[in-house]
Amino acid sequence: MSIEKFGVIGAGQMGNGIAQVAAASGMEVLMSDIKEEFCEKGIGNISRNLDRMVKKEKISEGDKTAILGRIRTTTSLEDMKGVDFVVEAAVEREDLKFKIFEDLDRICPPGVILSTNTSSIPIGRIAAQTSRSDKVIGMHFMNPVPVMKLVEVIKGIATSEETFQLTWDLCEKFGKTPAEANDYPGFIANRILMPMINEAVFCLYQSVGKAEDIDTVMKLGMNHPMGPLALADLIGLDTCLAIMETLYDGFKDSKYRPCPLLRKYVEAGWLGRKSGRGFYQYT
Repeated sequence: MSIEKFGVIGAGQMGNGIAQVAAASGMEVLMSDIKEEFCEKGIGNISRNLDRMVKKEKISEGDKTAILGRIRTTTSLEDMKGVDFVVEAAVEREDLKFKIFEDLDRICPPGVILSTNTSSIPIGRIAAQTSRSDKVIGMHFMNPVPVMKLVEVIKGIATSEETFQLTWDLCEKFGKTPAEANDYPGFIANRILMPMINEAVFCLYQSVGKAEDIDTVMKLGMNHPMGPLALADLIGLDTCLAIMETLYDGFKDSKYRPCPLLRKYVEAGWLGRKSGRGFYQYT
């Protein structure tokens, strides 16, 4: 199966990053979102990313123009009927993803693979919303997508070997390093990462240390490039909370209980970098 036209659902930080790497690999990309302003913001972010690459002489001005020229946007999911492969990168809400996959199953031809960038929701549960469970797979990119090399590739119980191999090959075409994970809540990356972030929030909540000190300990003591609280702000505290809730619901184990302070910040609208305030303030 030849994949030439690539669809991306969602123009946010993950969606526009995926669109950028797909277009940079030579594919025609269709990126959709619910509002034109979201699409425009996504294209603006891609353009700024490419400007930085031009300035660092990683690509030429001509390369930037060619990459942007391969990306189209739409506010109609129906336009996905013309693509060969779709990755969904909407917000981490189960009900929203279920509706998107129901619609994509109706819109896209039967041979089209439907992948999801979910960071924690079981693939089998998403696949059950379609009539093509064998062609549904997890394709979990890391943030920021153009920089991070890893993609977790997650097979649901019904995912075919052909779907898995095509997705694996596509990751490599994008210049990424794929890693196979089994279909459990959180997969590998977030089953390990999010409880660590959650424990860092508990340390702040219980006054074990200030945010700066907690992050300094993890950066200098464990050689992490970024402290867990700063990383949570980058990911988005609403996303962190959603993943912890998925882990807690999936395993029914108290070690995955979201910290009350994390929930309080999300309820206050302190979502991290994207809202201007999280564990740190941003201007």
